[in-house]
Amino acid sequence: MSVYTVVERKQLETFLTHYSLGNLIDFHGISDGIENTNYFVTTTQGEFVLTLFESLNSQELPYFLELMAYLAEHKIPSAHPQPDDNKCFLRELNGKPATLVNKLEGKGVTISTVTQCYEIGSTMAKMHLAGQDFSFQRNNERGPEWWHQTAQRLNGYLTSTESTLLKEELHFQDQFRSAHLPKGVIHADLFRDNALFVGEKLYGLIDFYYACNDVLIYDLAVAVNDWCGEDDGSLHPEKLEGLLAGYSEIRPLTEEEKTLWPVMLRAGALRFWLSRLQDKHFPRPGELTHIKNPDTFRRVLENRKS
Repeated sequence: MSVYTVVERKQLETFLTHYSLGNLIDFHGISDGIENTNYFVTTTQGEFVLTLFESLNSQELPYFLELMAYLAEHKIPSAHPQPDDNKCFLRELNGKPATLVNKLEGKGVTISTVTQCYEIGSTMAKMHLAGQDFSFQRNNERGPEWWHQTAQRLNGYLTSTESTLLKEELHFQDQFRSAHLPKGVIHADLFRDNALFVGEKLYGLIDFYYACNDVLIYDLAVAVNDWCGEDDGSLHPEKLEGLLAGYSEIRPLTEEEKTLWPVMLRAGALRFWLSRLQDKHFPRPGELTHIKNPDTFRRVLENRKS
């Protein structure tokens, strides 16, 4: 979450006239994250998160908004989008597609606990099972094709060591493109800042704007790399055990998933290393932005290879 598009109070007040949410009390920008413009909004009827989409267009967005509504209605803790007076989840604000969602209780996690990891694993498995009946479809736009395109874009910006690591990992991942693993709806970005906890209790999953239909254990691997990761790129054994236990108690892994688990851990590390390299070398201007260090996931990838 960031602020790239500035919203003035009068603009927001006009926007809110299309909703039955009372009058605007206060709003302020959110600096965490990197993709969209986000504001906390308080009205006389509650607290909400306003998102203006900087890259996604109005044709792409129904997948995400319908998914968030679907999951919330199927008892997966997530923020339900607010319909306007015409029962639409999406409007336009300051020239950008925009939506309001319920603000959930809790905060993102800085240092995870074993119990929190267990909760994330369990909730992800429930989300994967519930998502089997979600009727919308969307390809993973940060999948292997994007990996190769981004690697080409970064040509000339990386050190020789980084270039060698990237080339070798792309070659390695290409060998497993034909693997037939269980697929379904995945979050694809379930990091610690995208789950809201109060103590050890999970109150919600947020930021579904990378969600798509893809390999389920890839989603699990992305979460493990962040929730169970140490500063040196290694995995914390007890946190890893807790997250995998929470997941497998709800949806046991197949034998092929277990076999390809190390490959998926590397794939998750590669994807986020590439995205952070792209953000570093091709930054977008914004009033409040937060660019994350790509070296974090370079260390993760190097560790998963060893």
